[in-house]
Amino acid sequence: MATVRHRPEALELLEAQSKFTKKELQILYRGFKNECPSGVVNEETFKEIYSQFFPQGDSTTYAHFLFNAFDTDHNGAVSFEDFIKGLSILLRGTVQEKLNWAFNLYDINKDGYITKEEMLDIMKAIYDMMGKCTYPVLKEDAPRQHVETFFQKMDKNKDGVVTIDEFIESCQKDENIMRSMQLFENVI
Repeated sequence: MATVRHRPEALELLEAQSKFTKKELQILYRGFKNECPSGVVNEETFKEIYSQFFPQGDSTTYAHFLFNAFDTDHNGAVSFEDFIKGLSILLRGTVQEKLNWAFNLYDINKDGYITKEEMLDIMKAIYDMMGKCTYPVLKEDAPRQHVETFFQKMDKNKDGVVTIDEFIESCQKDENIMRSMQLFENVI
């Protein structure tokens, strides 16, 4: 039985929709096809690939959230196009685009708001992914403390949820967040 293969959109179209050159897209496509010969990646494969970057911890939950952020049409698969559109924002997007993408990651149920529980789920997943080998050693309640501090800063009107405007405004005022937004700009 023949395997159904996903054919990517024309490189020219992807080049226009992303901030990558044709040459960069060709290199990225080779790597993507090497890991995902069918041209799409399902969540399990995504988790396996992602776990290779964080061998010291458990990246399963964070990879799940990340997969959902890349799978913009929510069809259970990340195509090369999905991957490039997300990667383009993360690596070369404007601060506004990156913050919108990050908000989408934290807004787990996609209702347009981030709750304290959603933020805690993401934060716990990040702590799990980093593993127990962090220095200094983190206390068990570190994710909750982290979320309490951030949520108080972000929930400007104290209504128990963070809107995209509150999220963006808070992030733009935080030097550490703004610095981290520029970490990967020249990666490829």
